[in-house]
Amino acid sequence: MGVPATNTGIVSANLISPQYFAALRIPLLQGRIWSDAENHNGAHVAMINHTLAQRYFPNGDAIGHSLKLPGIDGNPATVLSPPNIGTAWLQIVGIVEDARNDGLRSTTRPAVYVPYTFSMEEGTEILVRSQVPPLTLLHAVREQLREINPDQTSGGAADLESRLTYEPEWQQEHIAAWVFGIFAWLALALAAIGLHSVVSYTVAQRTNEFGIRLVLGARRGDLLRIVFSSVLGSVGAGIFAGVALSLALSQIIAKWAQANPHDPVILLAGTIVLGLVAGLACAIPARRASKVDPIIALRCE
Repeated sequence: MGVPATNTGIVSANLISPQYFAALRIPLLQGRIWSDAENHNGAHVAMINHTLAQRYFPNGDAIGHSLKLPGIDGNPATVLSPPNIGTAWLQIVGIVEDARNDGLRSTTRPAVYVPYTFSMEEGTEILVRSQVPPLTLLHAVREQLREINPDQTSGGAADLESRLTYEPEWQQEHIAAWVFGIFAWLALALAAIGLHSVVSYTVAQRTNEFGIRLVLGARRGDLLRIVFSSVLGSVGAGIFAGVALSLALSQIIAKWAQANPHDPVILLAGTIVLGLVAGLACAIPARRASKVDPIIALRCE
């Protein structure tokens, strides 16, 4: 059973064609998408998103039930629609995955999708998915519209990326990402400089030891391994501690950054970057240690 009709809320109503979900890559979870014939005939069918199905049909039995959309009313003077559309029951034939319909930060609202033939107003939007820059196809799309109806006019057009850049949430997050990105690079540079200084100082303190090892028959490759092993051990412990802290503070990070802190790709990429920085930071001191003159090294105190 579903939730009683008295339990109402704000629902996003979408008048679309059956190809809408394929164009936006919204996957079908249950049921089916209405056919072109049903769309042409204005069949009383509807599809709902996952949020609406969970909220109003918690038992998972939404398919086959019916709903009303009182917000869609027929007005023969300006809107072409079936009679008594506002009181018509629509049978739910499918459930689709959620798609953002209330900004980039807000949670997804319950949504209902019905054939666009239910309410055909003066204007509509056409979505085009392409393998090339979308605006390069604008002339071809307008020519197709002109072939269907020479009197049909078309307004402005924009690609999805441009539409998103006008969203205030996107602009704020974009600026924040740039600022934190700059700070991240500065922190990485400071860490590399600090690591290089510490390693150089450590190598300089062990110059006498390296000279003795060379005199006793140690090869230069052995000195490289000594330097790298001592540094990478400390760096590895630091990376392990950082990963452990990020996992322990995952809830705080997820709420603040609106990202998944458990993402293995991000954790692996961060580990690799820090490992490369550590390797580059100790490469110069290690190379300098491998080329030390044993006589000069033995004279060092």
